[in-house]
Amino acid sequence: MGRGRAKAKQTKVARDLKYRTHETDFGKLAQELHGGETDHQETEVDPEILEKWADVVEPHRD
Repeated sequence: MGRGRAKAKQTKVARDLKYRTHETDFGKLAQELHGGETDHQETEVDPEILEKWADVVEPHRD
């Protein structure tokens, strides 16, 4: 018992996803999937930590 309300909500969401028109930005999607340019700023890391983990982590290559 009690499944009716949850099933009705799932049905409503499924219908909304199926029939709603979507404005998809395929360029942005492709950029995200292929690891394109991002606006992330690199944070500075303590040199002692870099030295400690230098043998474990490969250097970042641009």
